Amino acid sequence: MKDIYSRINALRRPNLLVRAARFGLDDYNRTTHLARYMSVEPVPSPAAALIQLFDFEKEMNDARCAKTGLYLAARHIDILVAIMAEAQLMRASSQLRLVECDPI
Repeated sequence: MKDIYSRINALRRPNLLVRAARFGLDDYNRTTHLARYMSVEPVPSPAAALIQLFDFEKEMNDARCAKTGLYLAARHIDILVAIMAEAQLMRASSQLRLVECDPI
């Protein structure tokens, strides 16, 4: 099993989907966004959220590639927004821990 950072770096999607998702990053709200896909309280950590989001995204991408009527581009973009935002949060929190542990 790949670690989360490897999965993030390995994720390859069409440019149009990625660009659309980037536009949604400014409006990302963890509580609202994650509630659409996860019925857990409180909101999970970024790493835990990412694991579930990757599963949802894989389902969406499989539907896209199969060209089924079940594919919803807006939902796929919404999930990609959440993945991007949660990855940023996870990286920021790991950077913060590195700074806190670094002796001056």
